Amino acid sequence: MTRVRAGRRATALAAGLLGVVIGLTGCAGAGSPSSSPSSTGPDFVIDQDFADPGVIVEGDTAYAFATNTAGFTIRAAISSDMTTWTVSDKDALTSLPAWASPGKTWAPEVAKVENGFVMYLTAKDASSAYQCIGTATSSTAAGPYVGVGTQPLVCPQDAGGAIDASTFRDDDGKLYLVWKTDGNCCGLDTWIELAPLSADGLSLTGPPVKLLKQDKAWEGDLIEAPTLVKRDGRYVLFFSANDYSTDRYAIGTATASVISGPYTASDEPFLSSASSHGRYIGPGGQSVVTFKGKDWLVFHSWDEAYAYRGMLVRPLTWKGAVPSLG
Repeated sequence: MTRVRAGRRATALAAGLLGVVIGLTGCAGAGSPSSSPSSTGPDFVIDQDFADPGVIVEGDTAYAFATNTAGFTIRAAISSDMTTWTVSDKDALTSLPAWASPGKTWAPEVAKVENGFVMYLTAKDASSAYQCIGTATSSTAAGPYVGVGTQPLVCPQDAGGAIDASTFRDDDGKLYLVWKTDGNCCGLDTWIELAPLSADGLSLTGPPVKLLKQDKAWEGDLIEAPTLVKRDGRYVLFFSANDYSTDRYAIGTATASVISGPYTASDEPFLSSASSHGRYIGPGGQSVVTFKGKDWLVFHSWDEAYAYRGMLVRPLTWKGAVPSLG
């Protein structure tokens, strides 16, 4: 299996199309969003390449960050209602951490910490050639973010590296990092793992715990892109699985009574191309966002030509700890 795996490399066709899209983006002042909202397709709230969206809410504003595209290390967008989004024409990440090689900067996640904001990102470790997880910091949620650290935060070489970091803050205020071990690069299992974070978000304060691995037929060779939330006293883990480049990519869920598990995954996907009757093609890379008291599922799917992955937002409702799309 190649080292470029599920969910994070734009195709040459996507790059070409994106060059056209970027050319249509309005100009703006340094660090600010473009002056007009992104175009909107039938379902996309961002109808251009904006894969693996991670969203943080600060006050009355939602900030979205996405995997690298042509000309950008990290894409960014902003919204005041979760429906209309304005895509920035500025790079949200102005420098990579010292250990990282440019060109593959994936699946960003931003968390608020004691001294500001930390972006967790996936990049290629120059010394080992594995994909690993590192950090960048900013004093504001909007950024720009500057890479920090001389070594990756998470880089288990015996497990194939690590990608797709997300964060979860429990009821007691403790912050955790959740990620995927990248075993499918090397014929190994893929695990969703979790470890506690320091107050500044820049180091792990305990050993990782394995939560879940691929074991359902629909998941194919891997699970990835974990998102952890807590509802009705239970921990609910959203994840993506299967081959990102096809319509087999889909979103699943698993639940546990304690944060360390064991987690029990549903037998069928929560959202897939089939369950959406083709409305979404290979949905995945999801985040769960609470905005003004309402939950939303933010995710990507392919356009009909498989040229790019646009961003979608759907209301998320709950019956106890069981989610459903509104």
